[in-house]
Amino acid sequence: MGPMHPLREFTEADLRHRTSVKWSQYPEDVLPLWIAEMDARPPAAVSEALGELVARGDAGYGVVGPYREAFAEFARRRWQWAVTDDAVIEVADVLTGLATAIRLVTEPGAAVVVNPPVYPPFYEVIEWAGRRVETAPLGRDGRLDLDRLDEVLAGLGPGAAHLLCSPHNPTGAVHTRDELEAVARISAERGARVVVDEIHAPLVPHGFVPYLAVRGSASAFVATSASKAFNLAGLKAGLLIAGADAVHELAAIPPVVTFGASQFGLVAQTAALTDGDAWLDAVVADLTENRRLLRELLDEHLPDVGWAGGDGCYLAWLDFGGLFGDDPAAPILERGRVALSSGLSFGPGGERHARLNYATTPELLERAVRGIARIRR
Repeated sequence: MGPMHPLREFTEADLRHRTSVKWSQYPEDVLPLWIAEMDARPPAAVSEALGELVARGDAGYGVVGPYREAFAEFARRRWQWAVTDDAVIEVADVLTGLATAIRLVTEPGAAVVVNPPVYPPFYEVIEWAGRRVETAPLGRDGRLDLDRLDEVLAGLGPGAAHLLCSPHNPTGAVHTRDELEAVARISAERGARVVVDEIHAPLVPHGFVPYLAVRGSASAFVATSASKAFNLAGLKAGLLIAGADAVHELAAIPPVVTFGASQFGLVAQTAALTDGDAWLDAVVADLTENRRLLRELLDEHLPDVGWAGGDGCYLAWLDFGGLFGDDPAAPILERGRVALSSGLSFGPGGERHARLNYATTPELLERAVRGIARIRR
């Protein structure tokens, strides 16, 4: 048996049969490289575990213990990070976990700082939690602007929070230990709490540092799941993890918050974390190859388009400059028949940008870039 290639198994015809939003949102002449789903089947262990549930008619309420244990072992194995069982609760998904943590650590109407351009639901989840959005934009290098973060938090005073995306979506930047420790120090000095989204972490090829593993992070909360790394977005189950000094605050969360994680989601994500390492390594290798291919395609067909090439997720944050106006995704869809995510939805700094999902086959990636290139002629 040759090497596993999760992102090379399907043809376009295979993928057109999918009913998930990525492949059903647009007409059949559009190549969808937008929402964060991978064009791959989940690990075999997931399919087997779900098949056994169906065969038994085992569709009742889920038990979260095995999921917690599987994540703790995964974190120890992949990142040398020790997660204690009393620090973890289950939630429906990462966004629910973020909203829950924001409500725990701030008062109604408090400011929550984000680092735009950033994952669009961050804005919605802050407002849904009854808080207000403040911004400390990324620097010109696409990384955290720590001086700006300090300035913003100082102006807000105690009681604010910082909602951090780690790795960063859409840029793919992987924050260093020094950067994360600086975030912890600045937040502590300014009386702010930190809440972190680490959903893309397992996809980082090397160098990922869990926020709760750095100095000064003991009052923070992290929300995560196996869904992005193992392509399980439709199988809902997330985890909210408290730092050592925040574990006692979990008691304030009503049990109803934990009910949203489904039996199928819990079993699928437990199986992925327990027996999915070989699949994960293979998909990370395919993504690394796709990044190399995308760089070559851009250099050949769209040399004026900028891309920093961050490897923290399977999303490319493309700077189209003056090629297609402030919202390049619109003409690229209309005339190039390629669906990208509009940069405008990511907040300040999203102008003239679009996000491309390269977790697809090399053939579709090449067709998409060629299609975009044709409309500039």
